[in-house]
Amino acid sequence: MITGEQKSRIDKLWEEFWTGGITNPLTVIEQISYLIFLRMIDKRESDAERKKARTKATVTLLYGKAEQHLRWSQLRTETDPSTLLKRIRDEVFPHLRTLGREGSALRDHNKDAQLFIQKPSLLDAAMRMVDALPLDDGDVKGDLYEYLLSKLTTAGINGQFRTPRHIIKFMVEMMAPQPTEVVGDPACGTAGFLVAVKEYLDKHGHSDVDRYRQHIQEKMFHGFDFDRTMLHIASMNLALHGVEEPNIRSQDSLSSNFVDRYPGLAKNAFDVILANPPFKGSLDDKDVAADLLRVVKTKKTELLFLALILRMLKPTGGRSATIVPDGVLFGSSNAHKEVRRALVEENTLQGVISLPSGVFKPYAGVSTAILVFARGGATEEVFFYDLQADGYSLDDKRQEVKENDLPDALERWKKRNGKKDKDRTAKHFVVPVGEIREKDFDLSINRYKEAVHEVTEHEPPKKIIGRLRELEKQIANDLQALERML
Repeated sequence: MITGEQKSRIDKLWEEFWTGGITNPLTVIEQISYLIFLRMIDKRESDAERKKARTKATVTLLYGKAEQHLRWSQLRTETDPSTLLKRIRDEVFPHLRTLGREGSALRDHNKDAQLFIQKPSLLDAAMRMVDALPLDDGDVKGDLYEYLLSKLTTAGINGQFRTPRHIIKFMVEMMAPQPTEVVGDPACGTAGFLVAVKEYLDKHGHSDVDRYRQHIQEKMFHGFDFDRTMLHIASMNLALHGVEEPNIRSQDSLSSNFVDRYPGLAKNAFDVILANPPFKGSLDDKDVAADLLRVVKTKKTELLFLALILRMLKPTGGRSATIVPDGVLFGSSNAHKEVRRALVEENTLQGVISLPSGVFKPYAGVSTAILVFARGGATEEVFFYDLQADGYSLDDKRQEVKENDLPDALERWKKRNGKKDKDRTAKHFVVPVGEIREKDFDLSINRYKEAVHEVTEHEPPKKIIGRLRELEKQIANDLQALERML
């Protein structure tokens, strides 16, 4: 847990960036990320040097003899901010762009690294803050970075990259990923889903088990995004949460070159996919993979991503929890119907969790749902849950409130039973596949939920007639009184 003082430091630095002319929140976070990375690789370099001296083992060092002055520990000894700015801009960042082997994720992420900080005083303040961060404390450093990322939520359009963390954690709990599995996000943004999976593994004690450690560090986590700033932030987010070698790649997942570039990942590769893919409308379909268009002929990204996720999942055991706009559930176009039919008839649609429309406020009021499905198999019944509260107010302020259906929804999901969950007036119930098929694969919860009809107890007829007669007498008396007054 981070302290109020640490939050205040970040808030103050954030303000200094803005007054220093850097107002794009993504750029602010990226620049801080570069500084954190420089400090981290200096520590890693020191660890490698000690290992080499102690064991005479062959280790790969990132700094040669002529580059020692570029290390974080040496940079912090420079007392003149102007000299420091010049050295970092003209020497440190060019060196940063050469780190890692050709084609590696490290080289790919940093090849365009640039220092946008132009004020020596701002750079000095940023480095002092980064130097004070407790990066040796895994929990705290992750929380600090998450607090930094939370700035995106209140920063206008860039908030689209942030799925609320409590919703992410809920989806991860539903999927219950195991330490031997491979987890992916085809539109990873800041890697919120992947980080939550790592936290889930930590919570259940898997990360510290030797037989899982290498897989978790090197092979388990995969994220794709075409925004280079997002990629760097995602890599740093995972690194600060204990995944030092995440596979975060620059790739438009819908593109036709995905399979060519990453044949082992684009098809039949993942045990678990967690995603909140973009659903901004339409796109140019000239570069969309032909096999996706064969599944669903459309330009709608939300539909294409569902086809993509099905392709990426392992044929046996591959499963996903994916956020979609409500239109996917009931859209009447051929493409909408075909995607729903494929989910139900050719795969196993397990659940539809309807989310309240205020979940993504203040930057979006769109109604959404979580689709839970597995590749292959046969759908027999679908679990529906009408989630009406998520623990936060559904207005733009999104303040914490007592009302929260998430714990109940998770418990009901784990205990779902088609023989028992038949009450259509409840928040949760199970619908047999035959009924869904009859309704043309409509997945909106309102097509199946029944309204609660209140039963009103009426008085006996004799009593009602007696009251009417009393009322009649009262009216007659009132009329007589009125006549006397006139």
